[in-house]
Amino acid sequence: MSYFRELPNVAYQSNLVHKISSREYVVIKNLFRRVKIRDQIKDQVALYEKYTIRDGERPDTIADRIYGSPELDWIVILSSGITNIKTEWPLSNRDIYRYAESKYGTELNDVHHYETIKINDSKGRLVLPAGQIVNKEFTIPAPYEGTYTGIGAYENTEYSGNNDINPVIGVSNFEYETRENEKKRRIELLKSNYAGQFIREIREIMNYGESSQSINEKLIRTENTRLIGP
Repeated sequence: MSYFRELPNVAYQSNLVHKISSREYVVIKNLFRRVKIRDQIKDQVALYEKYTIRDGERPDTIADRIYGSPELDWIVILSSGITNIKTEWPLSNRDIYRYAESKYGTELNDVHHYETIKINDSKGRLVLPAGQIVNKEFTIPAPYEGTYTGIGAYENTEYSGNNDINPVIGVSNFEYETRENEKKRRIELLKSNYAGQFIREIREIMNYGESSQSINEKLIRTENTRLIGP
């Protein structure tokens, strides 16, 4: 990831056992110099486009296709708001099955939770939205007016009268994990024509300002607390 090349350096007091002086420094990357896209910019819809991560895609493969270089994978990660690539990037279809199988074992196909299905009345009006988490015994009364038709498990089935129905389906552990993984596929990416400007602004932010510790815009030196020899 070329993002680390954009990080400025810091000269830190050497803790190496073979140092010959307490005045020795080691130059390292300043990992505390982090950036995020400002909320004001994130709200500018014109700068972003919706993107669905394909099965098996990685940040570098997306960056190569969208921005012309796999080394710009950090733009994909930053613009999509990902802070932990390990947990926030979707698994492949094969890996999500393996993950769910290792997590639930023989209970892979057991019910994780119950949820409502969508119910419309005979005039097309919404009676019950889908996806509401409920218990297995959840019921609703039938409308007093006309008949109504359910969607999904209740598709093409009409009900009438004052009887209660149980418009509930079970969602298995595997289906639940698959759904959660699919949500991760939907991200927003910075449009390719703004990538160059974005990189320039990031580099300006990364630069150090003038101070007693700065050596140049890319390097500062920490205070040396060792006043005696090694």
